[in-house]
Amino acid sequence: MTTVREPAVAGTFYPNDAAALSAMISTYIKGDAGLDCPKAIIAPHAGYVYSGSVAGEVYRKLGSAHDRIKRVVLLGPSHRVAFKGMAVPSSTCFRTPLGDIPIDSESIQQIVGSASVGFLDEAHSQEHSLEVHLPFLQHVLDDFTLVPIVVGDASKEAVATVLEKLWGGDETLIVISSDLSHFEAYDKAHLIDANTTRKIMNLEATLKGDEACGCRPVNGLLHYIKTHNLTIETVDVKNSGDTAGNKDRVVGYGAWQVKQASKQNTDTWTLADKQTLIQLAREAIRSPLEGEKNFNIDLNRFPEQLKKERATFVTLNIAGKLRGCIGSLQAHRPLVLDIAHNAQAAAFQDPRFNNLSHTEYQQVDIHISILSQPSPLPVSSLQELAAKLRPGIDGLIIKEGTSQATYLPSVWEQLNDPTQFITELRRKAGLDPQGWQDTEVLTYTTEEFS
Repeated sequence: MTTVREPAVAGTFYPNDAAALSAMISTYIKGDAGLDCPKAIIAPHAGYVYSGSVAGEVYRKLGSAHDRIKRVVLLGPSHRVAFKGMAVPSSTCFRTPLGDIPIDSESIQQIVGSASVGFLDEAHSQEHSLEVHLPFLQHVLDDFTLVPIVVGDASKEAVATVLEKLWGGDETLIVISSDLSHFEAYDKAHLIDANTTRKIMNLEATLKGDEACGCRPVNGLLHYIKTHNLTIETVDVKNSGDTAGNKDRVVGYGAWQVKQASKQNTDTWTLADKQTLIQLAREAIRSPLEGEKNFNIDLNRFPEQLKKERATFVTLNIAGKLRGCIGSLQAHRPLVLDIAHNAQAAAFQDPRFNNLSHTEYQQVDIHISILSQPSPLPVSSLQELAAKLRPGIDGLIIKEGTSQATYLPSVWEQLNDPTQFITELRRKAGLDPQGWQDTEVLTYTTEEFS
């Protein structure tokens, strides 16, 4: 027997006419989808004229997997009904002006029956936090089934448990629905939303209702991400004062994406590999100290994993203080050669220090960073870059004219505020710390060990 959950906010939050609705969504998702589809997203749920452009920025990224995603797990907060735990519907499909979406009853049965999940149609009948996402999903994806979950008073651990059961593989998309600050003056809302963004990027699962109405499902996602060593990226953050409303009392909107690590492109370095590379760096430094003119490396000594072309930095510390740091930003020679060259350069060619002495050599600690391929990050302002950076994760390269500088991710330990991280890097490059003129930005990650 088919039972339909009819749309509750069609004609108010979004057009009730299918053609007009599709045309509106098309204006929000213009642009290149890119090659990497998110595994999970956070997106807003207000009326489309207010939050549609922010939601569209992250929904267009699903285009590359339009035929691969077959199940959408959608979680949003309850605005009308107070209850403990999480609610799923007994309906067999959800309807929008674009058609019907079948409910994945098998997936629902996997989570129903625990202390935190049960059937409660009342929580779904008038709830807009899930409904407003459905036309976007129908527009960008091919056929898919839906697992709709309204989150009431539920802990982050309970939400994460549901995500664990339903996370799935490439066939499953996780969507978390939330707006940000509510009905504050523009400047105050901007500060609140900036702090919320900081918490999300730092995986601080401590959001409260005045920071995000979907704090409970968002906290659950952040808790899951942190326990599974995943990362999150900011896509866009605005408020209604930026989109379609006045600036007296605004509502904040944000979009984020979570990507699965690529198994094909992820290098794994064993403990033995790391010990070999540290010893190699130490030998490369000792060789000139003992009067040898050349330090020759026989590549046949090393396994293929250590002969791949990789970019590295070698950092020298004595008693916790920097004593030299030199590296490469682009891979252009075998890993072992790059480390040996950069180790010698850090010891004897860093212009900030005198040549390392034999006595210092006995005390030096060697730290190696292996870099991923730097990727361009399209941003148009210092503020936008600060919102998109992932503290503790991203290394940053800034180029402007002939000036260039980088900070490794380890620098976040000293400069943990994104804006300060950027301004200090600009100062290092000899640029105006607050300036921004034809600036090129690239980010990378590192594998670090010592």
